Amino acid sequence: MPHLHVEYSDNLTGLDVDRLLLRLNHALVGSGQFADELDIKSRAVAQGAFRVGVAPAERAFAHIKLAILSGRSAEVKRQLSASLLEVLKETIAATPGLDIQLCVEVLDIDRDSYSKIHLPG
Repeated sequence: MPHLHVEYSDNLTGLDVDRLLLRLNHALVGSGQFADELDIKSRAVAQGAFRVGVAPAERAFAHIKLAILSGRSAEVKRQLSASLLEVLKETIAATPGLDIQLCVEVLDIDRDSYSKIHLPG
């Protein structure tokens, strides 16, 4: 735990996804909310089929879903969301003629039903 999913429109050309994921992982480690950096799992998927709104304007998005074990306060969730959004803002540059939306949501995973095993190599 946690699981971090990034979905982004594939018209965000020049996005260094590996750098983005590493910076997001560093932000989570720096939050002090997770016991071991090894527990942080992140991934990203480019969406080729997407639409933002209905206007014919050029638009793009990046959306983070952070799934964490239940039990953290709303304030902690706000802090995590804000720090991840800041990484998005620093990593995805404004592009003339392209309207870009960046967003983060924090989701609870039920602590009682979550299962995990680690198979070290």
